Amino acid sequence: MASRNRVVDLLRQLERAACRCPIHSNTFHQGAGAATCTVRKTEYAFEMASSNIRYGEGVSREIGMDLQNMGARSVCLMTDKNLSVLPPMKSVLESLVTNGVNYKVYDSVRVEPTDTSFKEAIAFAKANSFDAYVAVGGGSVIDTCKAANLYASHPHADFLDFVNAPIGKGMPVTGTLKPLIAVPTTAGTGSETTGVSIFDYEPLKAKTGIASRAIRPTLGIVDPTHTLSMPERVAANSGFDVLCHALESYTALPYAQRTPCPPNPINRPAYQGSNPISDVWARHALNVVAKYMKRSVRDPADLEARSSMHLASVFAGIGFGNAGVHLCHGMSYPIAGNVKTHSAKGYSVDHALVPHGLSVVLTSPAVFNFTAPMCPERHLEAAEILGADISSVKRSDAGALLADTLRQFLYDLKVEDGLVAVGYSTDDIPALVKGTIPQERVTKLSPRTHTEDDLSELFEASMKLY
Repeated sequence: MASRNRVVDLLRQLERAACRCPIHSNTFHQGAGAATCTVRKTEYAFEMASSNIRYGEGVSREIGMDLQNMGARSVCLMTDKNLSVLPPMKSVLESLVTNGVNYKVYDSVRVEPTDTSFKEAIAFAKANSFDAYVAVGGGSVIDTCKAANLYASHPHADFLDFVNAPIGKGMPVTGTLKPLIAVPTTAGTGSETTGVSIFDYEPLKAKTGIASRAIRPTLGIVDPTHTLSMPERVAANSGFDVLCHALESYTALPYAQRTPCPPNPINRPAYQGSNPISDVWARHALNVVAKYMKRSVRDPADLEARSSMHLASVFAGIGFGNAGVHLCHGMSYPIAGNVKTHSAKGYSVDHALVPHGLSVVLTSPAVFNFTAPMCPERHLEAAEILGADISSVKRSDAGALLADTLRQFLYDLKVEDGLVAVGYSTDDIPALVKGTIPQERVTKLSPRTHTEDDLSELFEASMKLY
C-alpha cells in the first residue's frame, strides 16, 4: 500500500511539473493560494461577464414586476427629451404605474454625453435616495445611468477617480451599486450588456469613459418593438456600431498577448483581447449584420430585420464587452469630440453632432487594411461574411479586400463620403491624432502596433471613402 501511495505521489508531482497553468507553475504565485503574475508579462486568462438579458416583443411590460421583485421603493428612470414622449417610454411608465412602483424621471440626458452632462445626472441621483435605476434609450442614456448609479453609490469619490487612465485615475470599483435595468431603444451600442460608460471629456475634446464590470446593468430588457421608432439614419449609424464592434473584437489582439498581466483579478480589464468565447459572439453578430442591416435601414417597418439587428447588438455587445475594440473606436472619439458644425440627419438635437456609429465606421476601411497583415485569415473571413468572394484572394490582399467590401457596404447605405463630409480637413489631423493618443485602453488592443505617424496616415486615408 505504501509503495502504491508513493507511485501516486510521484505521478502527481510529474503532472504538476509538466503543467504550466497558473495553479501549478512557479511563475504564477504570490503567497498561499494566490495565482498572480509575478514573472510573466503577458496575460494568461480571460473572463467572460455580461448582464442578464431578456428578449421578446412587449417584454417591457414586465419591468414593474421586476422592480417589485427587487423590493425597489424609489426608482430613478432616465431617458432623453426625444424619447420621453415616444412609445418605449410610455410602455415602461405604464408598467411602473400598473405595479405601483414609485419613480422619478430624469429626461435631460444628452445625446453623446459629456462630463458636464454626466455630472448633472449624477447630481440628480445623489439628491434622491434611489434604490434602483431604469435607463430607457440608446447608449447615451444607458451610459449616463451607469455613471449616475456608480457615483451615487460612491458619494465621496471624485469624478476622475473611476475614469479610465490616463485621463482619470482608473481606480477599481470596490463598492456595491444599486440594480440597474437597461431598456435599449437602438440596435447598436450593446450598452445593456457591458460594464462600459462613454462620454466626451470636454477639456480635451476627446471621448473617454469608465470601464468596470461593476457598472454593467443587472438586466437588459431587449424589446424589439422599441426599434421601430428609430429614424432611418439612426438605424444606420446604430448598425455601424454593431458592425465595428464585431469586426474590432474579432480582430483584436489575442488575450494571451495583452500586457500587463494583472497582479490581482480585480485589475483584469473589461476589455481583454480576442478570445475563443467572444469570437463566437462576434462572428454571429457579423453574420446577422450582413443579412439584415440593409433591410432594417431601408424599411423601418421590417420587424424581422429590426428585431434581428437588436439581437445582433446584444451578440456583439457580449463579444466586444469582453474582448474589446481597437482603432476604429479609439480614432472615433476625437472625431466625435472635435465636431464643428456637422448636423446629423435624423437626430433632433441642439448641438453639432457626428453620431457615434458614424464616427466609428468612417475609418473602418483604412483601419482594417492596416491591421490585416497581423491576422489575414480573420480579415478574409470577415470579408466573406459581408459578401466578398475570397476563393482566389491571397492572404497579402486580405486588407485591401475587406476595405473594398466595407466601402461598398457603406456606399450602399448612403454613408457620408469620409471625414471631409462631416467637416474635417487634413489641417485637423494633428488634433485628431492628439485626441486618439489618450485612448490607449482600446488602441493598445490593435493587433498591429502603431505610431503617431501611422494614425496620421489612417486619418488622411479616411478623409475620402469613395
